[in-house]
Amino acid sequence: MKAIKQLEFIFKNLDNLLVIHYSCQSLSDNNEGYSPRVTSIAVLHEKSRCMKSFSIHMYAEKEKIDRVDIDTNYDKLEALMLEDYFEYVRNHHNAYWLHWNMTNINYGFEALAHRYEVLTGKRAPIIEDIKRFNLSTMILAVYGRDCVEHPRMRRLMELNGGIDRDYLEGKDEVEAFNNKEYLKLHKSTMHKAYWFSHMLHLLKMNKINTSHTNWKSRIERFCESTAAKVIGFAAGLATLGGMYFWFK
Repeated sequence: MKAIKQLEFIFKNLDNLLVIHYSCQSLSDNNEGYSPRVTSIAVLHEKSRCMKSFSIHMYAEKEKIDRVDIDTNYDKLEALMLEDYFEYVRNHHNAYWLHWNMTNINYGFEALAHRYEVLTGKRAPIIEDIKRFNLSTMILAVYGRDCVEHPRMRRLMELNGGIDRDYLEGKDEVEAFNNKEYLKLHKSTMHKAYWFSHMLHLLKMNKINTSHTNWKSRIERFCESTAAKVIGFAAGLATLGGMYFWFK
């Protein structure tokens, strides 16, 4: 499905659109386990603007576990968090999910499912590929792959409203995890989910600021737009009208 068609579909189904982001331990090999721990998940219901949050520090508070003891109770707390998250997924089986490059076992829906299965021994509910929409891919499809430099998320933030104080880059999230700054991590996770929603609407209006303009992509999008179709239809009618008077 082309990006324009994806956008049309998404905006016809905003009632069932969920915007998701999550933070985790380092994606490199210096973790104590094979796969990185999940520290927080944010899910924004686009239509209502209600945010559902899942974070290790919140479950520590519920379990009366002191902040300094969180790292010795990671397995328990992460399992509780993922149990609630996947219960939420089960209760929203008709939902569509907007994300930013959550595409594989290293970082993505499969990674969340893997951690859940490792910690609980249960099978995670599946979110079908057809119900997942990668905002990053959609932006690049419309504006061109060279429209902005790496790191793309940060650069797009700079060009479209600026960097929020709660924003953390990947390396900063790893540092926050190592420093047990779980609230800081969670605020960054929630901020990014809200920002994805903001960028989705800018994309729909074709108002995203980029470093470079890809005119080929912009022209292609215009040609696919409703306005272009109306202009084409009007031009066709004008041509038919001219032919009528010519042959008359």
